[in-house]
Amino acid sequence: MAKQTLEELYEMVKQRKAEPVKGSYTDYLFTKGMDKILKKVGEETTEVIVAAKNNDPKELQYETADMLYHLMVLLVESGVSFNQIKSELGSRVGKMSQYKDRAPIEKL
Repeated sequence: MAKQTLEELYEMVKQRKAEPVKGSYTDYLFTKGMDKILKKVGEETTEVIVAAKNNDPKELQYETADMLYHLMVLLVESGVSFNQIKSELGSRVGKMSQYKDRAPIEKL
């Protein structure tokens, strides 16, 4: 079984955006645009929550993989690099998190 790192997944998605493979699911998502990508991220997030609630490790594994793939598509479409995400995570190491309410969302 081939293993793929998140970095490799990000790079594959980025390459598919630059060099589309007609008929592929990744090309379909990029062609449909941000609304479709966001819809899929939302759907997959919900499916991860349901799998966790159902206490089904195999379903959770499957749905998490789907969610991570769709998040990578969202990052590529948004122009956010995986290295930026890793840097953000790295900047949080060793810091205590303070809970604070988020500002209200002004526009959807």
